[in-house]
Amino acid sequence: MDVNQPKQEHLLALKVMRLTKPTLFTNIPVTCEERDLPGDLFSTLMKDDPSTVKGAETLMLGEMLTLPQNFGNIFLGETFSSYISVHNDSNQVVKDIQVKADLQTSSQRLNLSASTAVVSELKPDSCIDDVIHHEVKEIGTHILVCAVSYTTQTGEKMYFRKFFKFQVLKPLDVKTKFYNAETDEVFLEAQIQNITTSPMFMEKVSLEPSIMYNVSELNTVITNGDGCSTFGTKTYLQPLDTRQYLYCLKPKPEFAEKAGVIKGVTVIGKLDIVWKTNLGERGRLQTSQLQRMAPGYGDVRLSIETIPDTVRLEEPFDITCKITNCSERTMDLVLEMCNTNAIHWCGVSGRQLGKLHPSSSLHLTLALLSSVQGLQSVSGLRLTDTFLKRTYEYDDIAQVCVVSSKLQAES
Repeated sequence: MDVNQPKQEHLLALKVMRLTKPTLFTNIPVTCEERDLPGDLFSTLMKDDPSTVKGAETLMLGEMLTLPQNFGNIFLGETFSSYISVHNDSNQVVKDIQVKADLQTSSQRLNLSASTAVVSELKPDSCIDDVIHHEVKEIGTHILVCAVSYTTQTGEKMYFRKFFKFQVLKPLDVKTKFYNAETDEVFLEAQIQNITTSPMFMEKVSLEPSIMYNVSELNTVITNGDGCSTFGTKTYLQPLDTRQYLYCLKPKPEFAEKAGVIKGVTVIGKLDIVWKTNLGERGRLQTSQLQRMAPGYGDVRLSIETIPDTVRLEEPFDITCKITNCSERTMDLVLEMCNTNAIHWCGVSGRQLGKLHPSSSLHLTLALLSSVQGLQSVSGLRLTDTFLKRTYEYDDIAQVCVVSSKLQAES
């Protein structure tokens, strides 16, 4: 083939434009004092400028809207929309036109064309239009591949493609922390940071729990029966600002009774985040399933079910304990109560609790008193399995505030 042969020109022209919301037109006001040389010239020009707001000409934002001047940024979770137009620039009738639009990502190739049907003919100065939409779910390089095939009047089949490359950026930085309570409750703290260059309106941030948990949101304050967000009425997140959301998860009763189910790695759920940017463009982001390592309780777990917050000095009070067999064997347990410097147990130590089958639980009500004021830790419980002659020690299982009888009576 002759290398100097000119490249054949196509009869059809392909145009692609990204569809985005317009922006408010901004201008830079120029002012001066009346005694300066220009006088009121600048003021008159700004009043005659159609882009300024009447009565507020020195305001940078105007009343006009500006169409996007470039491709702009695309963020993960937003919807990518594009207008595709194939125009017949020739004076011939073109037949069997087919337009196809694919989106190539780092992991897959997606067909975005609303229809791949063949158009029988396209007359001169006529066009075929299509609008494609795609919710972006991957970050990194994306390539929009637009392919056009057609047949000329002489029966020659023609084909050409165009490539449009763009980057998908990460809009939010999400960090999570887990906190284990003394009971089976788990607290999740989600830190969400806006890493874009424009403010966001946080429409919804919710936690969708797994089948093992029930969730309660701790981001509202109840006042006179009405819920008020802890972030106030303005839920805007400025660039580089961080907001913290808190959730409490509690195992469902059918799972809480089975001690072995909560062992090891458990799936908590996933965060669902919905936001809006300038002029209401919506984005949505869902995290992957959040997992936590359940704390190891060993063969036997002892937890506090009920305990008073404040007690009187040297006066007995009751606590309720729950003992759960987390092993796969039956245990024969004996309870021993050892006094500490501040905590003194009331009752018989060395009592037989009987046999406890795997994943079974029993509740005990114990009496104790404190001889020292202040915040005291409940310690000194010992469980012994008579089958294996193994002893399990439980210290600092709860805390209680001890006040004098005189102080509590005055309050």
